[in-house]
Amino acid sequence: MNYKTVLIVFFLVITGLSTSFAKGNQLEDAQIKAKTEGKFIFMNFSGSDWCRSCMILKKTILESPEFKTFADKNLVLVDVDFPRKKKNRLTAEQTLYNEQLAEKYNKDGQFPTIIIMDSDMNIVAKTGYKNLSPTQYVDHIKSLIE
Repeated sequence: MNYKTVLIVFFLVITGLSTSFAKGNQLEDAQIKAKTEGKFIFMNFSGSDWCRSCMILKKTILESPEFKTFADKNLVLVDVDFPRKKKNRLTAEQTLYNEQLAEKYNKDGQFPTIIIMDSDMNIVAKTGYKNLSPTQYVDHIKSLIE
């Protein structure tokens, strides 16, 4: 495969991720997409099947039309999940990768934790669940990245 073919395939894979959380949850892929599209990285540390605040954040904010519209234009989403139930287990490779990210970015092990980074991987802000409407939460994120 030549260089151009590899780039085209890579671009198609990355653009296919859209605003849904990155399938492979690879921060490096998110960084490339953020650089290419001029966006921020929104890394969500969650316990999707045991952390009540994580589940509320996902259902009321992250899945809302307001947040999705904002994220489409401004964010590359990375889900760093730590499920506990057997049926939700990640691959061993993904679990190890998520643990490495947590060691670097979420040493306190607080869930949910949102780390917002620029495309050069500089941490811009750290936040989490807030009892806000989707519009208020988007405004909160905007205030952090401005």
